[in-house]
Amino acid sequence: MKIYQKIAQTLQALENCKKTKNQEWEQKHMGSLTIIEKNLLPCGSGFDSGTTIMTLPFDGKKIQFETSFHHMDENGFYCGWTDHVVTIKPSFPGFDISISGKNKNDIKEYIADVFVNILENEYISPVTLP
Repeated sequence: MKIYQKIAQTLQALENCKKTKNQEWEQKHMGSLTIIEKNLLPCGSGFDSGTTIMTLPFDGKKIQFETSFHHMDENGFYCGWTDHVVTIKPSFPGFDISISGKNKNDIKEYIADVFVNILENEYISPVTLP
């Protein structure tokens, strides 16, 4: 199972728990998403604020991530941030990706490359949950 598939599966399970008011498993699924965010999604190397999976509402048609990129100028000094929503939608055989936000220094192409490279990897749990 690819990382994006694991995220979609967990988001769907989370949505089901909310509908049935199963708070115990809702918390477990939120914990799983937090583990994925902290261990598998872009963080550092410009993504200095990390990446967050957007959980509400999940309709099964797309997965969205919030992230920011910390830009550097040609002298290696930080020169500002851009905020982005990364959206992936199912497509045969994988997914389509789009990036919102300002395209400062043509950053959107880089962000797309980073997310595709991560999300296409096979999912291996970074930790064993009890």
